[in-house]
Amino acid sequence: MSETPTKQKLWGGRFTGKTDPLMHAFNQSLQYDQRMYAADIKGSIAYAKSLTLVGILNQEEEQKIIQGLHTVEKEWKDGVFKVKEDDEDIHTANERRLSELIGPLGGKLHTGRSRNDQVATDVRLWLLDEVKTAERDLKALICVLVERADNEKDYLLPGYTHLQRGQPIRWSHLLLSYAFSFKNDLDRLSQIAPRIAVLPLGSGALAGNPFVVDREFLAKELGFDSVAENSLWGVADRDFIAEYMMWATLLMTHMSKMAEDLIIYSTAEFGFITLSDAYSTGSSMMPQKKNPDSLELLRGKSGRLFGNMAGFMMTLKGLPSTYNKDLQEDKEPLFDTVDNLSACLRIAEGVISTLEVHGNKMRAALTMDVLATDLADYLVRKGIPFRETHHVSGRAVALAEARQCQINELTLADFKSLHEEFSEDVLAVERRQAIGGPSRKMVERQISKLRHESQA
Repeated sequence: MSETPTKQKLWGGRFTGKTDPLMHAFNQSLQYDQRMYAADIKGSIAYAKSLTLVGILNQEEEQKIIQGLHTVEKEWKDGVFKVKEDDEDIHTANERRLSELIGPLGGKLHTGRSRNDQVATDVRLWLLDEVKTAERDLKALICVLVERADNEKDYLLPGYTHLQRGQPIRWSHLLLSYAFSFKNDLDRLSQIAPRIAVLPLGSGALAGNPFVVDREFLAKELGFDSVAENSLWGVADRDFIAEYMMWATLLMTHMSKMAEDLIIYSTAEFGFITLSDAYSTGSSMMPQKKNPDSLELLRGKSGRLFGNMAGFMMTLKGLPSTYNKDLQEDKEPLFDTVDNLSACLRIAEGVISTLEVHGNKMRAALTMDVLATDLADYLVRKGIPFRETHHVSGRAVALAEARQCQINELTLADFKSLHEEFSEDVLAVERRQAIGGPSRKMVERQISKLRHESQA
């Protein structure tokens, strides 16, 4: 009596011994790459159609395979897909289940295709969907910043350099500075998307497809912009993942900077803003405290995403051509980056939309010494060299400190004692009307520009 053949792995024909169970667990990736099940099935459906075009499948076989793949996809969606011990990754799991459903015909789907070009295709397909989600969430954050800026143009506060009061600005101007950073991030995301949308499928294991499948057809079916022109590069390239994580790291650096400002402004020492209870926590020991944990986590996550990117770059840097199993290490940091970035964008939107602004506290911090530069600029308009006016302005600050008063409380005679060109209009006019400035007119210009560009 002949023995029932042992179930072999997709690659198992070469091997006669058993795999160490620890090695199997070490090698498998299904526990995390199963989230790409829909992308994998989408790629397989397109590939089945391409096999029909070159005569490997007939129309009836193609339809059976596609129907079977839709059944597998529904099982994943419904949470009833049963993972087997030998399912190493999402590709082998789906193909194994397809063959259970439609028999040996399922084995034809792998004709001319390698897991190398399959996984590269799946990751790109999956990431393209996540790019659309990130774009939507980033636009929502920009919108909240812009609308808040539009509604709160009359709040004035000191602008800081070195965390020292510098010059007066509008609260809106500060909010819009964050929005412009995020707008640049939005632009960068649109620029890297075409480099993600490059089709590897049809590259085979490394040396191309022996059945001359129509790769341009595959690209069109799957929504890719272009085809990987070199098969070695097609299966091995992970620059698009590194670039996405670099992009996410830069975005989170901007997020961290915004969070740091808002944490400082929420302290009792500043009191410029109060976070909503929905985005704060209390202390287990000190009942009076309201901690800005949402902002602190946004700040902390920036380090995590940088770590994902830096770690993956170290994986890439020493690899020989073409595919190496090291590349399996691309998914966990990518998935973690995508998940945390998505959460951060939505949390930031919630924080900004619900925080309370204390305009009176902001204005109270506007001691008149912040007008020192404006005093110097006033004299420049009278034809005095800036180096001289800077010195005169410093003397005005010193005089106000000696009198224990604000600069605006000095008399015209006091100003004239410092320089004869001072006159009655010395502190009268909002002058920062150049593009990019914090005047109401320029803030309104920024709002209009951001609304137009971020909604395009």
